Amino acid sequence: QVQLVESGGGLVQAGGSLRLSCAASGRTFSRGGLGWFRRAPGTEREFVAGIYWSGLSTYYADSVKGRFTISGDNAKNMVYLQMDSLKPEDTAVYYCAAAAAYYGLAKAESSYNFWGQGTQVTVSS
Repeated sequence: QVQLVESGGGLVQAGGSLRLSCAASGRTFSRGGLGWFRRAPGTEREFVAGIYWSGLSTYYADSVKGRFTISGDNAKNMVYLQMDSLKPEDTAVYYCAAAAAYYGLAKAESSYNFWGQGTQVTVSS
C-alpha cells in the first residue's frame, strides 16, 4: 500500500521560511518523480514544484520560481520543499504527490498517481 506522509507545515510570518518533507512508502518511484501541489481556500489545486529522477529534472510554477526549491532523495523515497520569502498568498494546504512514470507533463495533476493527505501552511502578513 502506497503512502505519502507530509510534514513541516505551520504558521510563519511573511518573508519567513518553511521546509516541507514528504516520505513515500510502499513502492519506489525511480521511473517517475515526486511533486508538490497546493490548494488555497476557494481555489483549485495547483502545481507548485516537481522533481523527476531521470536527469534529475526540476519544475516550478511561475509563482514560486526563485523562492521555493524542491529536492529529494530517490534512494530514500523522500522529497522536500524549501520555501523562502513566503507571502500571504502562499497560504494553502500543500500536498505531496508521486508519479509512477514520466510522460513529459510534470506540472499536470493527471501525471500523479498517489497523493498525501496534505499539510497546512499559513503565512501571516
